[in-house]
Amino acid sequence: VTCAVLNYSFLLQAFYRYVTVVYPTRLFWQRKRNQLFFVGITWSYALLFPLVFVFTGQIVYNADNQICQIPLKLSVSIILAALCVYFIPVVMTVIIYWKLVHYVHEMNQRTTSVNRITRAQRELKMFRRTVTLLMILFVIDFPYALFIFMSFLNRAPQYHFRIAYIFIDIALACVMVALFQFTDPLKQSIKQHLCL
Repeated sequence: VTCAVLNYSFLLQAFYRYVTVVYPTRLFWQRKRNQLFFVGITWSYALLFPLVFVFTGQIVYNADNQICQIPLKLSVSIILAALCVYFIPVVMTVIIYWKLVHYVHEMNQRTTSVNRITRAQRELKMFRRTVTLLMILFVIDFPYALFIFMSFLNRAPQYHFRIAYIFIDIALACVMVALFQFTDPLKQSIKQHLCL
């Protein structure tokens, strides 16, 4: 659930950046109420889609890893979970990013106001940071995806979840370091508190 919330929040940020750059005069998408609505939809989806697996009895206890999860084997449920949690939000975020880069490149070719170009470039910079964070998660969480793929062909290693969990923890630590690096006010505040 938390991975789904994280990936879909990146997708929601990407969508917001795209709308503010491509349609800056359409304030409907930028209203606080609408943003809260989209966040609510994202959280609701992330919390509700796993219930399908709970109510159909597809989640079982794995004694080796001491966790309840969908068994790693070739099944519709594991493919659906992988698609819903990782593949769909990551691919959609990359597509939005590609469209935004293409739009800013076209805007630079056309004659437009300096303020609009500056704003678009600033949003593009923020968007690149979001994609960087998403790629950190995608690359470092690759072992779990590999274990899922291995389970389709043969059988996942006995302690696959523990191994994957180490990589997930490392990914989240890398995300925190990247967020620290990207956020200047946070960096300055911590430096002041640590007297650096």
